[in-house]
Order: sequence, then structure tokens, then C-alpha cells
Amino acid sequence: MTSATKRSYESPRRDDQARATRRAIVSAATQLFLERGYAGTTMEAIAAAANVSRKTVFTAGGSKFTLLKDAFDWSLVGDDEPVAMADRAPVQQILATDDPVEAVRLWAKMITETAIRAVPIGAVLTAAAYVDPEAAALLRTSDRHRHEGAEAFVQHLAAIGTLREGLTRDTAADLCWLAMDAGPYVRLVLERGWSVDRYQRWLAAAVRTALLDD
Repeated sequence: MTSATKRSYESPRRDDQARATRRAIVSAATQLFLERGYAGTTMEAIAAAANVSRKTVFTAGGSKFTLLKDAFDWSLVGDDEPVAMADRAPVQQILATDDPVEAVRLWAKMITETAIRAVPIGAVLTAAAYVDPEAAALLRTSDRHRHEGAEAFVQHLAAIGTLREGLTRDTAADLCWLAMDAGPYVRLVLERGWSVDRYQRWLAAAVRTALLDD
């Protein structure tokens, strides 16, 4: 094996190792955030939980806020792959259908599955936003992105079907944005004990009734 070939082989291996280390750090930080809260979690505790040095936490994972941001961002999409939400399978499935009712069903499924992953760490972020300006800014950015996603979904519905008479696209997007909020999931599933399936069916029916013509 030549030196060039060896370097070419070792570079991806180093990248994989670095990524595995970062995953371990973010995973450890996430668990501690959920158990102790953002303010109660120290970098030393994250290092110990990830079985790495404090220096490695900073070099491979970043600041405590960066770890919170990664934990939240990964919860939204389900992994750490560098793939935009718009390019992921759930969104592509919605865009592939020309049946408005099926589009709403797929959308409700995606929103419900996202809530399952994101609600716990989202609560940590919301609490942190009261005392940390960076967390507050991230929460505002997340809300804005959520509304942009709602606008894109409504645009697709308008293209393949008929929005309810008298309903503007802006209002329809606002209603979807509200339906995407974690609040209903927390209240109905976590507090009232609804099954995930029941919640998903309710969400689809509510959005279908609000947005589509009969």
C-alpha cells in the first residue's frame, strides 16, 4: 500500500471516529439535559458520561449551547445526517402524492413522529430560553422554520387540491403552524393518555376539516 493510498484510507476512518465521538458526546449531553436541565448540566458531567476528556467535549462537540442545539436539531429529523428536512423521505412522500387527503394524513404522521422525538429536548430548550439568549434565539428560529414548513405544505395542498372556500393561504399556514406546536401532543398524549395513533388520526382530521373543502 502506497503512502497516498494509506492516507486516503485513513482519512475516512478518522472522520468516522470523529463522528462517532461527537454522537457519543451529544447523546450523553441529551440524557443529562433531560435529567438535570440545561443549567444543571456541566461540561464535566457530559465528559464523564461520554467517557471522554473535558477538552474532547469542546473540540468534538462544541460549547454547551452547541450540544443543546445539536440535540434539538437531531431530534427534529431523527439523526445527524447532513440532509435537509425538505429532502428527507417523509417530506418527499407528501410531495409525491396528488391526493390532498392522503397528503394531510402523511403530514400528520410526520408531525406526530417528530413530536415523539423532539418534545422532551424541546422542553429543555424552552426552559433554557428563559435564561439563555442563545437558546431564546434558537427557539425563535425554530418557530420561524416551522412556519416556513407550514407555508410549503399549504402551497402543496393548494396545488393538488382545493383549500376551503374563503380560507387564505396565509391563514391556512398559520393553522398548520399551530397544529405543529408541541402543546397539543403534550396535553393529549402525555397528560391525557391518548395513544399516538389516536392523536395522529385526530390531528389529520382536524387539519383536513380546517383546510380542505368537503
